[in-house]
Amino acid sequence: MKKVVVGLSGGVDSSVAAYLLKEQGYEVIGLFMKNWHDDSVTISEECPWLEDSNDALIVAEKLGIPFQTIDLSAEYKERIVDYMFDEYEKGRTPNPDVLCNREIKFDVFLKIALQLGADYVATGHYCRKGTLQNTGGSKTYRLLAGEDGNKDQSYFLCQLSQEQLSRTLFPIGELTKPEVRQIAADNGLITAGKKDSQGLCFIGKVRLPDFLQQKLKPKKGVIVEVPSDDSQYNRLQPKFATLREELAYRSKKPKYHIEDGKVVGEHQGAHYFTKGQRKGLDVGGTKEPLFVIETDVVENVIYTGQGKSHPGLYRNTLFVSNDELHWLRPDLALQLDEKMEVMARIRYRQPLQKATLYKVDGGLYVDFEEKQSAITEGQFVAWYITDELIGSGVIS
Repeated sequence: MKKVVVGLSGGVDSSVAAYLLKEQGYEVIGLFMKNWHDDSVTISEECPWLEDSNDALIVAEKLGIPFQTIDLSAEYKERIVDYMFDEYEKGRTPNPDVLCNREIKFDVFLKIALQLGADYVATGHYCRKGTLQNTGGSKTYRLLAGEDGNKDQSYFLCQLSQEQLSRTLFPIGELTKPEVRQIAADNGLITAGKKDSQGLCFIGKVRLPDFLQQKLKPKKGVIVEVPSDDSQYNRLQPKFATLREELAYRSKKPKYHIEDGKVVGEHQGAHYFTKGQRKGLDVGGTKEPLFVIETDVVENVIYTGQGKSHPGLYRNTLFVSNDELHWLRPDLALQLDEKMEVMARIRYRQPLQKATLYKVDGGLYVDFEEKQSAITEGQFVAWYITDELIGSGVIS
């Protein structure tokens, strides 16, 4: 019997993952990860982790599997929370869920599981794992999209390595959400009807500005509205000697100055805002709602434009630097001057978009066939061949 440690989160997905593994004959252990109890940064008055750990315990008892809670809050604070504050301060927008999977669930948690003598860890993610047999007996692992297109969570796992994938099982990847809930109900699991958790990975309900304000001090600045007919949107594209020059040009975002528009309001800190954001600006009287098109954390200015089709929100090309580039399939990694046609996304739930990757000496360009809205530094771009996620990187 192979031993598998399941990250029981107190939700229906991980509960059913544990049930299915037990049915398949694995020796299953349930572990609940406590990732937060830092009172210097309160998240909410409610304490969702207490309720969640209790639900996880009840599920483990129902399934007749050993259960314990492990406290990873020190690692979580250092690897996720401090990183988030640091990124926001730089004017970038991190993705805590992707990081939480790379740094906590599939690193710290995985190591604890291996110390317990486990062969695998398992989670309730909607994705699948495939295995290729290589000549010579070694294996290559594939991360595949979940069968339920509406719930596919492969994007959140875009930073995993071959080593991490080799030790991971995704028991519910072939199922749809309604099927998962039905299995939970049929087997009397307390989590069957429980709502999906929202908010930061393992932290619970959080309003991001409130959270950030506890470490990043408010700092008054102006909100500038840039008209959609601003001259820099209608510039003639220069002639390029090389494709690389053209990609570099197209991946550059517009540079704004206060005189490019009119001051329409005030804000409490540019680092609380992110590109594409509409809520929280508190500026009225415009024909269409204002969207953030750029934040300048050095000058502490937020630039906005009216309507979600404002040209300041769109561009085709982004860049990932070498030190933030990751291949889940190292055997498919591009070499210098090579290119590859892929499908890619720049955020969770975004339908996959046609794109071409170009490898240059400093990193990688991702050139989308159609313009993308709110390409945001600090977020992850992930690329696929059909339903397999093969690589990702941080948008720089």
